[in-house]
Order: sequence, then C-alpha cells, then structure tokens
Amino acid sequence: MTPAQIIAILAVAIATSTPLIFAAVGETITERAGVINLSAEGTILLSAMVGFAVAKTTEGMGTVPCLLLGFGAAAITGAAIALIVAFGALTLQQSQVAIGFVLALLCADLSSFLGNPFVRIPGPVVPSFKLPLLQNIPLLGPLLFQSDLLVYCSYLLIIGTAFFFYRTRPGLMLRAIGEQPAAAFVRGTNVVLMRYLYTLLGGALMGIAGAAFSLDFKAGWSHRHTAGYGWIVLAIVIFGGWNPLRAAFGCYLFGILQSLASVAQSALPNVPTQVLTVAPFVLMILFLVLTSSEWLERLLKRLPPAVSRSIGQMIHSTPPAALGRVFQQD
Repeated sequence: MTPAQIIAILAVAIATSTPLIFAAVGETITERAGVINLSAEGTILLSAMVGFAVAKTTEGMGTVPCLLLGFGAAAITGAAIALIVAFGALTLQQSQVAIGFVLALLCADLSSFLGNPFVRIPGPVVPSFKLPLLQNIPLLGPLLFQSDLLVYCSYLLIIGTAFFFYRTRPGLMLRAIGEQPAAAFVRGTNVVLMRYLYTLLGGALMGIAGAAFSLDFKAGWSHRHTAGYGWIVLAIVIFGGWNPLRAAFGCYLFGILQSLASVAQSALPNVPTQVLTVAPFVLMILFLVLTSSEWLERLLKRLPPAVSRSIGQMIHSTPPAALGRVFQQD
C-alpha cells in the first residue's frame, strides 16, 4: 500500500467520522451536566430522516438554503427529543435510563414510518469545499483540508468544546453541576435550568449528526439508515472518559476501522459483504472491552511506573459523580 493510498484511507476515515463527532461531543456535554440521554440511536435516525425530508421538499429554493433548513430541522428534532428526556428526568424525576431507552426505540420506529415516502430517492448533498492554501500543505492538506464545511466545523467543535470545558468559567460550572450539583447550587447556579440547557444543546448536536449522515456521508434516506451508530456513540463517550478530545479520538478510530473494512471488501471478494460491514462495530466494542479489562491492569503493572501512570491516566476514567442522579433544587 502506497503512502498516497494510506493518506486517502485516513482522509475518508476522518470525513466519515464527522457525524459521530457531533453526536459524541453532544452526548459528552449532556452527561457532563449530569444527565444521561440514551436516546442517541433513535435521535440520530429520526433527525437524519427529518433533515433529509426537509432538505428534499425545499430543494427548489437552492442547494444552500435547503441544506440549512435540513440541518436546522434536524437540530430542532434532536433538541425536542432531548427536551422530553430532560423533562422526564429533571422535572418528573423519573429514570433517565428508562426514558432514553424507550425514546431510542420509539424514534427509530418513527423514522421508518414517517420517512417511507423518502426512501431511496436522490436529494441534496453537502458540496465539497477545499480550503485555499491549506489544501496544498504536504500530507496534512490532502488529509485534513480537502473535504467539506461539515468536516471543518467538526474540527472547530472539538477544539472549542475542549477549550470551553477546561479553560472557561462557564465550562468549570458545567463540570461542577455534573460532579457536585449541591455545591454549584450554593454558589448561585440554577442547576436544573443549566441541565436543561446543556441537555438541549447536546440533543441539537445529535440532531446535526443525523443530518450529517443523510445529507452528506450516507446521502439519502432508507429504513434504519444509521442503525447502530447511536449505540457506538454512547460507547465512545464512555471510552473517551467524558472528555471531548478523547471522544473525538474514539470517533476517528471507528472511522479508520470502517475505512479498512471498505478496503478489505475489494481485497477479499470471497468474504460476505455483511461480515465486513459489521466488523467495525464488533472490533470497536472489543477494543472498548479490552481497554477496561483486568489483563490490561496486569500489563500496565509490568511497565515502568512513569509510563504505567501516564497510560493509566489516558485509559482510565470515572463518570461525573452526579451522573443520572436526581437533584432536588429547593
């Protein structure tokens, strides 16, 4: 395999990881605020359908307006689903896990039912946009800067979210309401309101992720169009230790596995296509299991203490202390 082919595979991996990045960062924000939104699978599916349907029906307005309307509708759909999660969890104080799981199943079925008129018909697609000057940088240009605006926005989202989390006072307060909501409340923060806002923001980003699939990386709509990706997003958030940078790494890792599976389809024509299509999901889950298993602990103990400590800090993580817990704000 030539260096050019490797760069091409990695570029495809980065591009196809973009929807996952929007969803994983959105869920990271939500869970950092102390709310679990398990509706990711259904949210991405329904948002993908709504985004494509709106963009298709407004196609006569022009490519850019219809795409903006499609992404806007998808974001509103994701936020609306998140609002149901927040209302049930924060106002009604019901099980966040149960609410999210039921919504995941309901929205998935709704996407198939409501999206039936739009199955397998052509529609608008996000156009490619190569960044001037940057696209000509050796290696990095073809790898990072010859895609489309959605990919470039994902770069900004990763960097901006990390900066917000760890370099700003509002970011510190976000982490506080997920770790010690009582302490944040004593300092004058309206914990419930802030959890509502961050849950809606996370849901909107999940909605954008759905539209990113149907209007760009898996252009079009079909039944169960993004099936499985929502559960992968939830796993990546845990693997990422509720850190946007590590979550992005997990998304890119999954994208690389998908790209390698695509290459393997042409290199191994006798292997059933279904096996190679499912392989990235299986390998990603296997990787997540291995990085949290006992044998890894034993392996780390055999390394020099400084190395073991550094790797352990990167791999091990604990969820926000108040994640999923009801906070009664008197």
